[in-house]
Amino acid sequence: MDAQHATAFKQKLEHQRAELLAQIAQQRGGKTSRVEVAAEHFAHNEDSDAQVNTARDLEFAINEHETAELAAIDEALARLSAGTYGHCIDCDATIPAARLNAAPEAARCIGCQEKAEHNHH
Repeated sequence: MDAQHATAFKQKLEHQRAELLAQIAQQRGGKTSRVEVAAEHFAHNEDSDAQVNTARDLEFAINEHETAELAAIDEALARLSAGTYGHCIDCDATIPAARLNAAPEAARCIGCQEKAEHNHH
């Protein structure tokens, strides 16, 4: 990947990361953790135990998703710095530019991603 494309993807990833961090901060009402917000929210809740447990599980699932998304972005930025960005982490094939434009944090080519998802489930 040439330097011009690498710079464009780096800017895209950094923008994506900043937007995600801002979204997280807004949802949490600042820089407190989602766990702290959930604990405060559920401490004085008159809802049934089932409603509280469902809402808590949803909070934790959202947190897990956001954490994974941030990690994927950070890993993509690390691959950019290492000069391996745009190459599949499993088979080392070049990841098509269309895939990287759609998902700049993509670490795998489509074939390897499908295998990883199939093996994960």
